[in-house]
Amino acid sequence: MMDDAAPEIPAYPDIRDPRIMVAVPRERRAAITALWAFAERLTKLLLDAREPLIGQIKLAWWRDMTAMIARDPAALPKGEPLLAELQATWAGKDGLDTLVDAAEAMLLADDVAAQHNAAAGFGGAIFALAGGAENGGARWGMMWGAGLQQGAKEAREYFAAARDLPPPSRRSFNGNKPLLMLDRWAGIIARHDGGRRWRREGLLLLRLGLIGR
Repeated sequence: MMDDAAPEIPAYPDIRDPRIMVAVPRERRAAITALWAFAERLTKLLLDAREPLIGQIKLAWWRDMTAMIARDPAALPKGEPLLAELQATWAGKDGLDTLVDAAEAMLLADDVAAQHNAAAGFGGAIFALAGGAENGGARWGMMWGAGLQQGAKEAREYFAAARDLPPPSRRSFNGNKPLLMLDRWAGIIARHDGGRRWRREGLLLLRLGLIGR
């Protein structure tokens, strides 16, 4: 159980978990892995940003890189492993900038409501890039937002917000089973106020992976 002295703030559910990745079509695995690695890099940038202006400067660099990935991937600077991964899997494709924009919205959000909206927006952006609908990513986004918080009280506000969101309909995932699994996994973490029920979570993922419900 979470307590004020030792908050149990979980990492957000990650599609790279082998129990979910096995449900991603083989031809999409490299691109999806790179997408979540990009989200992880942006998340670290937000966690490390002591001043919003410095964070914005770093995000602007990534925005420029996503534009190159879409328009001129050969011009990307060498020596950055993540850029090489994104170049190999996302070259010529638009949309990665939406994840940068969503991270910036989180960086600049100046009250709880704006922060919650930004977290849901980040989830919506990554779910849309992964092939689902934006409204399917809100609960996952709340788990992502909880992981950015420094204390238990703030994290609990995200869990409560996730619980208040209605579960997205299956249509929100466009038949994308991995995204369905991520959302339902986020939902079970939120229901327990961030406390982990590892066996129950594992059984949920197994059931969804095998029969899809």
